[in-house]
Amino acid sequence: MASELTYRGGGGATLAGEAEAAVAAGGYSPKPSKPLAWLPRAARYAAGEHRPLFALAGMLVAAAIFSLATPSSSSTPAAAAAGSTAANPLARFSVEPAVSRRQQQLPARQFVGGKVPLGLKRKGLRVLVTGGAGFVGSHLVDRLVERGDSVIVVDNLFTGRKENVVHHFGNPNFEMIRHDVVEPILLEVDQIYHLACPASPVHYKWHKTNVVGTLNMLGLAKRINARFLLTSTSEVYGDPLQHPQVETYWGNVNPIGVRSCYDEGKRTAETLTMDYHRGANLEVRIARIFNTYGPRMCIDDGRVVSNFVAQALRKEPLTVYGDGKQTRSFQYVSDLVEGLMRLMEGEHVGPFNLGNPGEFTMLELAKVVQDTIDPNAKIEFRPNTQDDPHKRKPDIGRAKELLGWEPKIPLHKGLPLMVTDFRKRIFGDQDSTATTTGGQQG
Repeated sequence: MASELTYRGGGGATLAGEAEAAVAAGGYSPKPSKPLAWLPRAARYAAGEHRPLFALAGMLVAAAIFSLATPSSSSTPAAAAAGSTAANPLARFSVEPAVSRRQQQLPARQFVGGKVPLGLKRKGLRVLVTGGAGFVGSHLVDRLVERGDSVIVVDNLFTGRKENVVHHFGNPNFEMIRHDVVEPILLEVDQIYHLACPASPVHYKWHKTNVVGTLNMLGLAKRINARFLLTSTSEVYGDPLQHPQVETYWGNVNPIGVRSCYDEGKRTAETLTMDYHRGANLEVRIARIFNTYGPRMCIDDGRVVSNFVAQALRKEPLTVYGDGKQTRSFQYVSDLVEGLMRLMEGEHVGPFNLGNPGEFTMLELAKVVQDTIDPNAKIEFRPNTQDDPHKRKPDIGRAKELLGWEPKIPLHKGLPLMVTDFRKRIFGDQDSTATTTGGQQG
């Protein structure tokens, strides 16, 4: 180790001696001092490479190009577009937008404030409609798709029909899943319209959608933080002792009657919905739907309007149960869809009565059907069914005040539209002349 250090030291001394000798002999002289030594090193480098000169020249050229290419403010856009290329070969680099021949022919638009408003188009939502292939659901889907939303329909086709939504097949904003909501499903959506439930006595006795299906959809809404709308029913009021019915009325329901699976099932669905709202802070909406009619109704579902229309078209007697003095109210389906959408988009939980307060006895309804379809249609009386409500009429004051909603289409205008649809589906008859004539009589 010592010898190595001595060797390196010796070498260093030898090199130093040689340098001193070179200086003494005049073979080496120090570098002259750098120009502009008082500037920072970066500035000296830039000055030495003439970079400021090139930068200044570039800015002057760019300014000249833009000053020549930009038309004067006194000339019109059309004149500038027509003459700029010929007068100035650099005009094709202009930042002014091109003016088409069609735009040249239109008068100039005046913009107030000089700003173009942004974000005017509503952002489309992802919406799930359970029972979306059914009567009401398919009309709701039509409105949502028309609005620009992406719609997923979940339906087991127990009472729904593919024909109700087939016109949306191929639309990238529409999807249909054949699925029963009594089984869980995982989807990602912003809103859930829960309509899946048979609504007629012929069908609702055989399905448990009210409780199990509603529970599954509430669980889905909680998991993905979606707004949830439950379509309940006026049947929660049972055979009411209060007339007309307001949302604060608790109802008069037989819990063990033949209709209780539907009546109490919907009442339980409302309970579950409010429990999720209070306990899980879920955004919910509740609509209590009164009798609704229109195209795409099931033809033989046991409900009074569809029964009367189908019987009159088939030249069968109109079956009236009991004395025919029990009352109902009938709203056209488009009015209901408007109410459902306003409820979903509003800020109020509900429940809200959605129905037409126009009240008809069964005999009066039969007369309207006769006037619309067949004045010679016979009426046949049959024994009344158990727990059939004697009176049914909604008080819609709450919906008017908080949703700004009320029905627009009276029975004598909406019924012919339904008759036309039923005529085509029963007979395949595309000629609606007879129906239109009958509707004018009503």
